[in-house]
Amino acid sequence: MTVKQLRAFLAVAQTLSFTQACERLHLSQPALSLTIKSLEESLGGRLLTRSTRRVRLTPEGESLVPLAKRLLADWDNTEELLRQRFTLRLGRVAVAAMPSFAGNQLPTVLGAFRTRYPQINVTVHDVINEQVIEMVRQGRVELGIAFAPEATDTLHFTPLFEDRFVAVVPADSPLAGRQRVDWPTLLSEDFITLQRPSMVRLMIEEQLRAQGIELPVAFESYQLATVGRMVAAGLGVSAVPSLCIEQMHELGARCLTLEAPTIQRAVGVLSANAEALSVAAQALREVIQETITAPVLSAD
Repeated sequence: MTVKQLRAFLAVAQTLSFTQACERLHLSQPALSLTIKSLEESLGGRLLTRSTRRVRLTPEGESLVPLAKRLLADWDNTEELLRQRFTLRLGRVAVAAMPSFAGNQLPTVLGAFRTRYPQINVTVHDVINEQVIEMVRQGRVELGIAFAPEATDTLHFTPLFEDRFVAVVPADSPLAGRQRVDWPTLLSEDFITLQRPSMVRLMIEEQLRAQGIELPVAFESYQLATVGRMVAAGLGVSAVPSLCIEQMHELGARCLTLEAPTIQRAVGVLSANAEALSVAAQALREVIQETITAPVLSAD
């Protein structure tokens, strides 16, 4: 059975008139008769009896009426549901973002997206960089926001900006009066950082090791916010992605340009297949690309 055949049958069954059914369906009588005949042949028996004066339903035709109504209602509902999704009047999208992005720039993105597409539900997974990559790879989310994966990775990566690490020091530290600081000077203080396997921690260790510098760690935490609070409380210093500048300032710490060596890496949008995203995911990716700019370390 086809949707066209069911609509034709139901129109005749409800009007008991080929003439009225033709008017309702905007079909010629020969076309309608051929459609009904094709349906009967596919089912293996008569659904209607037709004389010069009247049209009647056979018992089999009577039994098909409620089934046809239900099937067509389901079809129409499905069609409308998909139409709403394609026009972004309905839908959902899941995104995973590393904490430095989720806690700082993502709320701005979601605000812009909600204004533009108020009927789209967004699920956010705030997880470490490695989990973002894995969730995208496993298809648990359509989009991920993370540091650029290794060159051998099979995921599609759209860069947004280069994120440069900055130093974080207590507001009353002698270093707070500077605009910039080098790594050897920063590491003369107690160092606070994220626990492994955080990508932030691994990137710092890898870059410093290449310069012959070992990372001395006084305190470790799983959350960037906790690192910021510990620095603000005077327990030591840290280094975080520039994405966290505003957050660190809000927590009471001060951020400085960090150099010798400069540590930076591209931040961007990950997807398993950029060509197979849902309409909602495509729209969210566009808003991310339009909204996000590289964080700037202010001079004050």
